[in-house]
Amino acid sequence: MPMNREEAWLQLTAWTTTASLRKHARAVEIVMRQAAHRYGQGAADEESWGIAGILHDADYEQWPAEHPLRIVTWLRERGEDHIAHAISAHYTKWNVPYETSLDKALLACDELTGFIVAACLVRPEGVSTLAPKSVKKKLKDKAFAAKVERAEISAGVEILGTDLSEHIQFIIDALKPHAGELGIAGRDAVPD
Repeated sequence: MPMNREEAWLQLTAWTTTASLRKHARAVEIVMRQAAHRYGQGAADEESWGIAGILHDADYEQWPAEHPLRIVTWLRERGEDHIAHAISAHYTKWNVPYETSLDKALLACDELTGFIVAACLVRPEGVSTLAPKSVKKKLKDKAFAAKVERAEISAGVEILGTDLSEHIQFIIDALKPHAGELGIAGRDAVPD
């Protein structure tokens, strides 16, 4: 029986205690669920693509030197080889081949989603008025979100075969409905 979201989230929270990493997992899940409709087979892929988003960094907090081996092994033991492969390929320096749309989408969405969330956090309006032009400007500023690897963002967009501005807009649009939950609604937002 395929893994469900609840099981994936329980595994994430068992291994990941920090709120920021859990929020990143949730943000990437949201984007990957939308990516299933844009780059995959739509509803048929949505659950597994969302699970890949939830679990892609699940072992990072406890075992950074082994990342992503622990989560990949855990997934393979449960017969989730396609999700395991995508997670094993979500960083180009690991030299894992990109075989499926899921592999390519996870690479293209992970780092860029984190960067876009960082951009939202420094804007009074958060994600509500964020545009690709602003994100691209921030990408050129090496001091902003300095740990984000710009080369990974470029490689992901290229491997996925999409345009950077369009992909940024796609991620912004995916995140907007969840701005309150993710803490990216901005300081000027009216609480729900």
